[in-house]
Order: sequence, then C-alpha cells, then structure tokens
Amino acid sequence: MPSRSKSDIIRSCFAAFKSKDRKLLEDLLTDDFRFTSPYDDAIDKAAYFERCLPNSDRIQAHNLERIFEQGSEAFVTYKCTTTDGTEFRNTEFFAFDGDRIREVNVYFGAAYKDGAFLKQQ
Repeated sequence: MPSRSKSDIIRSCFAAFKSKDRKLLEDLLTDDFRFTSPYDDAIDKAAYFERCLPNSDRIQAHNLERIFEQGSEAFVTYKCTTTDGTEFRNTEFFAFDGDRIREVNVYFGAAYKDGAFLKQQ
C-alpha cells in the first residue's frame, strides 16, 4: 500500500485537532512525538494532549494556505480564525517517521482583530 503524502497527513492532523479527534491524533503521532512552540519546549505526546488539545475550543477555522514538502519534512503556513474573531498566521515545521508525525515546531505570526494589529502579551 502506498504511503500517504505528507500534505494529506498534515491536513488530517489539523482536522483531527479542530474536531478533537484524539484517537486519530494519537494514531498520527509517533510514541516519541515532541512539540515546540514559543510556549512549549519539546513537550512529549502526553503533555501535548494535556496542554494543546483543549485550545481547539478557541478555533473557528484553520485555512491551510501552503504546504511545502521535502523528503520526510514539511512546512505548513495557515491562517487561523478564533471564535472571538482574532486572526493570525502561523508556520509549522513537521518532521515525519514514515507516515507518522515525529516532531512539530510552531512559529507564531502577528494577530489581528477587526483588521487591527494586536500586540502580543
């Protein structure tokens, strides 16, 4: 059976996060998965589910604007709209082990509400 594209796996990951499909997310992530963002330093899979998955309640939509794949790695840039109308763009770097996500590093972009720039705290 052919492997799924990294882009398809990333799309599945974002959809599972938004719908809180923990089972699908668990299946997409390796056992030694690590997540890094400006708030998290290489947290493990258990910490990711504890700290990050509840944030899906704040997400109205993720619009995946571009995905660049190279070998076992990919970058995705997306525009996120939150339930309070705030919009921001982030870029995430994904590293894969086969068809499973081994690592995600998040790079935050500027945030806007009603077209006005929001200074980050």
